[in-house]
Amino acid sequence: MAMNALHRRICRSDSWADRMHGTTLPWATRGVDLTGEVLEIGPGYGVTTRWLAARTGALTALEVDPVLAEDLRAGLGGEFGVDVRHGDGAALPFPDGSFDAVVCFTMLHHVPTPGEQDRLFAEAARVLRPGGTFAGIDSRMTLRFRTIHIGDTLTAVDPATLPRRLGAAGFARPETELGARSFRFRAGRG
Repeated sequence: MAMNALHRRICRSDSWADRMHGTTLPWATRGVDLTGEVLEIGPGYGVTTRWLAARTGALTALEVDPVLAEDLRAGLGGEFGVDVRHGDGAALPFPDGSFDAVVCFTMLHHVPTPGEQDRLFAEAARVLRPGGTFAGIDSRMTLRFRTIHIGDTLTAVDPATLPRRLGAAGFARPETELGARSFRFRAGRG
């Protein structure tokens, strides 16, 4: 998905990693069991993947950009044991019920259309084991957020309608919670 130069620089910065590791990811995953087999959809530059690698039983990361996927594989595959794959979150290359948890962080707004987002949700439900959790975080729409994304793919997700969309994708107990800049979501697989 397209990202402008400013956005790429932010996502690679130490300050972004510090914020994600220090507050955002702990908030996004609070109460989510990450000890089993976990799938991360859309890791991008790997800031979230590095944090997850130390907290999961087994981590698979699926990245749509082939260059980023190869960079992640080279950087995290050996040292951290992350299984990095190239693929599309709306067409997951995994069998039904493959994972105990599926997560995605600050990437849903880069999925080009709401229809593709809904396909990603349905695919996450399909590969999640019964009793598993789909969880993540995305940004709230602000002027600053829009400015950072000029020239990017930007399909905002409305936290008010996300539970309905997750329910339509096959999840149980979908919920969102608003934070200052972002919102977290989670849903279960019955």
